[in-house]
Amino acid sequence: MWGRFMCRFLSGGTGQGPRVKAESQTRKSETWYQMYLKESRKRKVLFPGMLQPEKLSHKELADMMKTAVLYHNGPLVALNKPPGLAVTGKPEELTLLSVLPEVGQHLGLSQELHVVRAPGKESSGLVLLSSCPQITKAFQNFFSHSRRAQKPTVTYWAVTVGIPAASKGKIQVALKLDQVGGMDLVVPVKAPSRQTLKEGVKETLTHFFVQDSTSGCALVKLQPLTAFPSQLLVHMMLQLCPVLGDHVYSARIGSVLGENFLLPVETTVPQTQVLNELLLRRLQITAKETALLPLHLHLHQILLPQTSVAPRVLIAPLPPFFSQTLWNLGLQMSDQPRKK
Repeated sequence: MWGRFMCRFLSGGTGQGPRVKAESQTRKSETWYQMYLKESRKRKVLFPGMLQPEKLSHKELADMMKTAVLYHNGPLVALNKPPGLAVTGKPEELTLLSVLPEVGQHLGLSQELHVVRAPGKESSGLVLLSSCPQITKAFQNFFSHSRRAQKPTVTYWAVTVGIPAASKGKIQVALKLDQVGGMDLVVPVKAPSRQTLKEGVKETLTHFFVQDSTSGCALVKLQPLTAFPSQLLVHMMLQLCPVLGDHVYSARIGSVLGENFLLPVETTVPQTQVLNELLLRRLQITAKETALLPLHLHLHQILLPQTSVAPRVLIAPLPPFFSQTLWNLGLQMSDQPRKK
């Protein structure tokens, strides 16, 4: 009880002060994206908004993540992670976790920030952080209860190479981590037994909705109801519609006379995604530049429990390269003008 009181006290209750601060942080995040666009015009950057951590110093990444904050109220923080940045890693590696102390200090937090929800390294989007153990536990309990009730709490946007056969549906398959060509990769498991479910195999489920489609590509909304490494990439691969920029699992799809089919997992290893000439022209890139194509998978929205700490929904804007791809392909989100 005392812990909950202290966290609520630290959050600032329902006063207007923290809310104003949150709005200010949102404007800073927009400036961060504008910075990417400005630099891309100067240097003619191929994919504006694509982060290369290996070219940044610790201080440069820390300063960038300070401007990536979308929301801050008491112990709760949300930021918009660029693609290519790992959330965790080895102590000597440059990761989001390694610069959180500087972000927390910048926000005036006295306690350490912990990750509550976050997308994978190659994905972009919302990262939910908390410096209060009680709030962290309460949110994690909310997410666990929602999964059991099959109520989605996170929404991703993805651009796919190929159009799903149905405009909406669910993808349900058992997955496991396995060694393929000397690498740890996710593979589907047919008809899992009770024994295999105890040995690392997990039943996974994702709801999908095709928002728009054109030129053999689609803009798809994905709502996972389970959490497994690379779940969304593998699920879309099994639909024969890999995510654009997926240079790992898209290799499992073969094509003969324009018809896609699944290749045996044992004989396929990750490689640069293969795109046809029409798609390359629409994306305004060459075949050689395909290897640099970032993953078009963005954690756009997180639903939160009703508290005084945060709104019910947090939203992260798309990275500049993602928006540019939608424009180039003529794909439309509900609030965007369609390309003429």
